Amino acid sequence: MKAGELYENPEYLTKGEKVKRLFRKNSLLVFLICALICGIALGAGLRYVEPKFTARQVLYLGYPGELLMNMLKMLILPLVVSSLVSGMASLDARASGVMGLRAVVYYIATTLSAVILGIILVVVIEPGKKGGAPDNIGSPKGKIDPVDTFLDLLRQAFPSNLIEACFRKPLTEQVLDEETLKVRDEMMNTTMTTTLSTLAANLSNITQPELEDIYKPVVTKVEGMNVLGLAVFSIALGITIIKLGEKGKPLKDLFDSLNEATMKLIYVVIWYSPIGVMFLVAAKVVEMDDPEKTFQQLAYYFLTVMAGLTIHGFVTLPLIYFLFVRKNPFKFIYGVLEAIVTALGTASSSATLPVTLKCLEENNGVDPRVCKFVAPVGATINMDGTALYEAVAVIFIGQVRNLDLGIGNVITVSITATAAAIGAAGVPQAGLVTMVIVLTAVGFPTEDVTLILAIDWLVDRFRTAINVLGDAFGAGIVAHLSKKGLEKMDASDESLWKENGEINGVITHAHDNGSFGLDDTKM
Repeated sequence: MKAGELYENPEYLTKGEKVKRLFRKNSLLVFLICALICGIALGAGLRYVEPKFTARQVLYLGYPGELLMNMLKMLILPLVVSSLVSGMASLDARASGVMGLRAVVYYIATTLSAVILGIILVVVIEPGKKGGAPDNIGSPKGKIDPVDTFLDLLRQAFPSNLIEACFRKPLTEQVLDEETLKVRDEMMNTTMTTTLSTLAANLSNITQPELEDIYKPVVTKVEGMNVLGLAVFSIALGITIIKLGEKGKPLKDLFDSLNEATMKLIYVVIWYSPIGVMFLVAAKVVEMDDPEKTFQQLAYYFLTVMAGLTIHGFVTLPLIYFLFVRKNPFKFIYGVLEAIVTALGTASSSATLPVTLKCLEENNGVDPRVCKFVAPVGATINMDGTALYEAVAVIFIGQVRNLDLGIGNVITVSITATAAAIGAAGVPQAGLVTMVIVLTAVGFPTEDVTLILAIDWLVDRFRTAINVLGDAFGAGIVAHLSKKGLEKMDASDESLWKENGEINGVITHAHDNGSFGLDDTKM
């Protein structure tokens, strides 16, 4: 045995060498965990510095983290488009359809199970009836209609301008109708001597439904990448490339190369992530207002959400994975630990997507074709942690306000939370927006969303980690279920390649002999 082979064999390594080898293999994970701990410690220490940090100083403290978020978001566009097109184009139409169906069934099933678990925990623990009620109630920014939100989801899925979808997306906003407000003010100021004819004149230009609702829906464009629209287009383009056959091969090669180049850039950015994560967390800890009082008021709510996320992430999802794959789920979790820690730091499924893909392909050996298809779609629509949080938060608010929660409302919460979570964008604190949908669906005051706003930044990080873990397990399960189909497709491609190779060999041989396969004829 050669010296190099002797060193590489684990049996001949000393304990010190084994530790060094283990550290080299998991160095990024160690750095990320240390960065998370250092960020919390740094933020906690800086809270006691006098004078207190100003808003500008907090901004400067979080600047390295802001750069990390910018770099990760910069890579989302080329990564989502190239990975989806490349992944879809590597499959045949039937395989992609079956894989997509399996992924959607998994997303719906796990999201619904997360909601049910959250409802059970919040009903049993009753966090809203324990501890002090939060006193930071604010006013809503505007009315939100659940129907408009779902219509926006479809608008985003089919963007009118693909270039615009890279930096802007449609959103329905409820704006105050000035004409209605004017008439209402006139009615309020009308004295008892106002004649009936004058009052009728005031009402002539407005109908009863408008009087009941002073808001009008207006479809606007808001800043932010329309990931859903880009994903839908990329999937459609990938399927079209399959249909084109040989004509589409140059386009497929282009997206394959783009995907590989993007992944190379991701590896560079990932090594900067520990620094960014540390300062992101430190800045958030410093800017907290009275954390002791906040956690006293919301301790039971926080513990309920954390219990639900822990059970779903480390019991429910691993159990589902084991039932389908028959492999150790915790070894799989260890493989995506870098992505989970990154999610804790960034609080964004989309920003964590590059790390998730790297972990799935390199650490867990998931088929790249499955990763490129399932993971980007999952980062957009699969939000187990968000769905559980919404269910717990809405019922918690009802308990704090002593609002009646019948079985009908509980069912409404479960259905609406599942649907709203699918529509939640993979960006920080998007769950707050979708939670207003659930509040509206059960008739609760939407302004009460501010009851949990104080610690939402912290809860957001943990629920994002579970969202990412759910995406990873989904890719692993779909890859296992699709294994035979992918092997058949590989075998078919290999036989076709051999057949083409034999034909090319015959043609080449004939060309060398100058006969091209025909008998020589004398002139």
